[in-house]
Amino acid sequence: MNKYIDHTLLKQNATREMLEKLCSEAKEFDFKTVCVNPCWISYCKNLLKNSNVGVCTVIGFPLGAMTTEAKAFEAKNAVAEGADEIDMVLNIGKLKDNDFEYVVNDIKKVKEAVKDKVLKVIIETCLLSDEEKVRACEAIIAAKADFVKTSTGFSTSGATKEDVKLLKEASKGILKVKAAGGVKSYQDMVDMIECGADRIGTSSGVLLMSNKTVSSGY
Repeated sequence: MNKYIDHTLLKQNATREMLEKLCSEAKEFDFKTVCVNPCWISYCKNLLKNSNVGVCTVIGFPLGAMTTEAKAFEAKNAVAEGADEIDMVLNIGKLKDNDFEYVVNDIKKVKEAVKDKVLKVIIETCLLSDEEKVRACEAIIAAKADFVKTSTGFSTSGATKEDVKLLKEASKGILKVKAAGGVKSYQDMVDMIECGADRIGTSSGVLLMSNKTVSSGY
């Protein structure tokens, strides 16, 4: 189960000490990655050297509403800094405007910037109708990204089992699914995986692996 977890710290007030703790925990539990803001990529990469833990970062976070060019530059820079995986935020307003071409191109340009690195696309399910969630998956498939991810953790709610099932079906076996936010216990994590999640984004990986319930946090 540990390798399902992206051990996450995306708070604005994250400090060097907090990142050191995150990476130490990730090494101890051998999580899949740590997920951190771009300014911490190289720092975490150094802390995690000689381990099997990768570094994931976020692009266009948390709103997804910056220009495509800005996202692509940020993604290219993140890879240069040492990022192994990229979680970008889809342009939600453009999706709601049915500007499918814009949404696909926005993702495609980031994918071109990161080349063979894993690209996950955050669609913020709590802001979308079921039809829009399916349409988002179609755009991600068209742009040749790797994952659809439920949530940033900065909006009104996180992943639900129903959304994970829907995204898994809409992905047609092409995309993987990352459930982020709303995973409050080890059983929640099991349930998400049984519903089709291939990855879990959580700031509480240690508590989940210790079979403790999370009272707050991402």
